[in-house]
Amino acid sequence: MSTPREIFLEMLKPDGRPERVLDQYEALAMMVGDPINGYLRGNRVKGTTSVDRWGTTILFPADAPGPMPDTRDELKVLPDITRWREYVHAPDIEANCLDGWEAVRAQAEAVRGEKLVAGFMGTGMFEQCHFLMGFEDTLSNLYEHPDEMHELIEYICDYRLRYVKLLIDKLQPDVIFSHDDWGTRTALFMKPEMWREFYKEPYRRFYGYIRSRGVIAIHHGDAYLADIVEDMAEIGIQCWQGVLPENDIPALQRRLGGRMILMGGIGAAIDRADATEQEIRAYVRRALEEYVPGGHYIPSITYGLPGAVYPQVDAAIDAEIAAWNAGLHTPAPRAQIVRRTAARPAASAHEAAAPEAADGGLSGLSAALRRGRRKKVLELTEAALAAGEPSAAVLDALVEGMRLLGEDFSAGRAFVPEMLVAARAMNAATERLKPLLAAGWGKSAGRVCLGTVRGDMHDIGKNLVKIMMEGAGLEVVDLGADVPAERFVDAAVEHGCGVIACSALLTTTMDEMRRVVELAESRGIRGGVKIMIGGAPITQEFCDEIGADCYTADAAQAAQAAVRLLSE
Repeated sequence: MSTPREIFLEMLKPDGRPERVLDQYEALAMMVGDPINGYLRGNRVKGTTSVDRWGTTILFPADAPGPMPDTRDELKVLPDITRWREYVHAPDIEANCLDGWEAVRAQAEAVRGEKLVAGFMGTGMFEQCHFLMGFEDTLSNLYEHPDEMHELIEYICDYRLRYVKLLIDKLQPDVIFSHDDWGTRTALFMKPEMWREFYKEPYRRFYGYIRSRGVIAIHHGDAYLADIVEDMAEIGIQCWQGVLPENDIPALQRRLGGRMILMGGIGAAIDRADATEQEIRAYVRRALEEYVPGGHYIPSITYGLPGAVYPQVDAAIDAEIAAWNAGLHTPAPRAQIVRRTAARPAASAHEAAAPEAADGGLSGLSAALRRGRRKKVLELTEAALAAGEPSAAVLDALVEGMRLLGEDFSAGRAFVPEMLVAARAMNAATERLKPLLAAGWGKSAGRVCLGTVRGDMHDIGKNLVKIMMEGAGLEVVDLGADVPAERFVDAAVEHGCGVIACSALLTTTMDEMRRVVELAESRGIRGGVKIMIGGAPITQEFCDEIGADCYTADAAQAAQAAVRLLSE
């Protein structure tokens, strides 16, 4: 009988025929106790706020499942990308991490042969950028300061190469398991072309070096990466761990033709306190039936380390994989080799017909906004006012531009950076218009209080919703992240908000949304306040179950729904 290590190595072969399905991380012995990890991440202690070796403030509340960076303006390590060399200083791992390897090497030798020894590297190149300057600045700077971003990414890449060299020299691992999330559940954070321009070649260097040392390259990214999966194989990634079901795993298997192992397919939706063994096993069985026949697949929870949040979930996953293996007597067929480029969304009608941003008039203003051309937006705003256009009409043109861009975002034609640079252009123009609008466009459109629920420090999705809502003419009271139900309700009363909008990324925090609904009812404000919910684990069924008024799948839909709710 083959060992887990041998089965994994067989799966790496394009025509490999493993004798059974691996059970999640069983082939990987994750080594997270090495001196480099201790030096870089030893500050991440539950219940504390600390500063890491790069200078980033790290929040780890006692009731949160993991740490998150705090990149508020006053805490940013890198407030100005044009001066990045003054602010950014990589940790000196060579001077601080040469000693103390004996224990982790002994741990590795105890399992070597049965399992693959995996060196762990968190916080990849993209993540390191937004740990330093925040998510919004990272993505908008790709447009606004591309030269400086290229320089910074190369600097981080050089650091990661020094890091991985020391890790391989000292640990002699079979695998490097490197983290970097490049997208959400349903889309990349940026256009595929932009990822290729800024991150593909640095990662080719990184994974190329790992492969040159005879080490297996595993990349963790629990996101939608289908648009760049062939690029990932090209630059040397041999296993993509964290593959969400939203990526259409059978289609990826056909496209890759055995060039990469896909590890995942069991998403966070099943990792809940109330998930029954029967429900979990049915979920896993469907994944096995759908993905195993395509080959080069390892079923696992999509998280970047072993273990679900709720122990009963892992036990049920393992039991179902064991049952599958017990009934499986022939190897999975080879994946059909089909090489094709991912289909790209067609250009929208308004995008194809839009005048160049250089054109004048309100249509040109709308087009300039959709392209995020802040200087041009301000010029056209001034020109329209000088020509006698009512300030309200100028605002309408800006709002229409954001609405059309929102449609493109929902359809996968626009990505987060485009939304961010357009929002910044929108904010600059509306600051010019506000003194002329007397009563204020925000007051007429309505007011929303928005936040990420208690226990959840993720704010990327919440921030994008804020941008879209403000672009739709709404006034947004941003409560931030880790917001308890009481704060949502108090803010709605204090600020006269007609909508409470709650976001969550973690299944463990979803019930706080239920508390928001219950508290709003007990305080007697439900008649005048609508409650919206959204986030990766949220569904329409959950919305109906807790009695919320509205669920939306993305930021653009959230803005449109808020406008509708406030007009009812």
